[in-house]
Amino acid sequence: MLSYIIKRILYAIPILIGVNLITFMLFFMVNTPDDMARAQLGAKQVTPELIQSWKEEKGYDKPLFLNQKAEGIEVVTDTLFVKESLKLFSFNFGFSDANRDIGSDIKERMVPSLAIALPTFIIALITNISLALLLVLFRGSTLDTSMMIVAVMIMSVSGLFYIIAGQVLFSKVWHWVPISGYESGWAGLKFIILPVMIGVFAGIGSGVRWYRSIFLEQINQDYVRTARAKGLSELRVLFGHVLRNGMLPILTGVVVVIPQLFMGSLIMESFFGIPGLGSYTIDAINAQDFAIVKAMVFLGSVLYIVGLILTDISYTLFDPRVKLGS
Repeated sequence: MLSYIIKRILYAIPILIGVNLITFMLFFMVNTPDDMARAQLGAKQVTPELIQSWKEEKGYDKPLFLNQKAEGIEVVTDTLFVKESLKLFSFNFGFSDANRDIGSDIKERMVPSLAIALPTFIIALITNISLALLLVLFRGSTLDTSMMIVAVMIMSVSGLFYIIAGQVLFSKVWHWVPISGYESGWAGLKFIILPVMIGVFAGIGSGVRWYRSIFLEQINQDYVRTARAKGLSELRVLFGHVLRNGMLPILTGVVVVIPQLFMGSLIMESFFGIPGLGSYTIDAINAQDFAIVKAMVFLGSVLYIVGLILTDISYTLFDPRVKLGS
């Protein structure tokens, strides 16, 4: 087990380097260090001296990938990419271009993001799996057909519509919950109810259809026919056999959501004024704050890789035939 985990971590290193390389390339194709300096200094008449001083302070005066003025190995190492990447791999996110401690900001904003994403994820997972099993139980019936039509209709509408409609209906018309904002502790419960409801409802169409297809694939397997031949009820077959054997593809799909739990939802947090990591990333992109952007991209990649490793380990719990490293 330990050797497998170490091997996967070593495999992840070139992946993270590649992700970081693409992030640097894409960002600096759109922005130059001079543009970033002008955006951060915020003055209409910025002198070249001020721009150069800001770049030297932040380290943006160094070449991006190759330092032609250096000699030997420093041609590669004395560059912006290598120096900043080494900091990221040691999880030293440093300070933003606006001189804020990125590590402290991430710790502070992770709580609001989890407060929205975690209940949305749990409620949506239970709801979608339960409805999918119900439709498989009544497969081919009018209920099954009607629910599939409704699911497609829900999928066909943009998530922005549900956000705006929810704010208008529940906040402006009925005044049940605040339209936006956030408070820590139990006082913030009134601010997260509506985003969680909208998040669950917006994903119910695609979730139910996907889980239903997984269970329908299992329902005609030989082990299911054997279970029915032994006299087991359809409910016991579904929950005792089909659900358990359908956990492998379900776990794979759950991995995709893990980074979002910590990183937040960009659109949801922006519309509801929640000070989470999603809105933090959006604000950094608008402000051309590369220090925050590269830190958030790197953190998201790390969380995704950790999720993949945890998924492989969890496979052994649901399927004893799966052996790590084989």
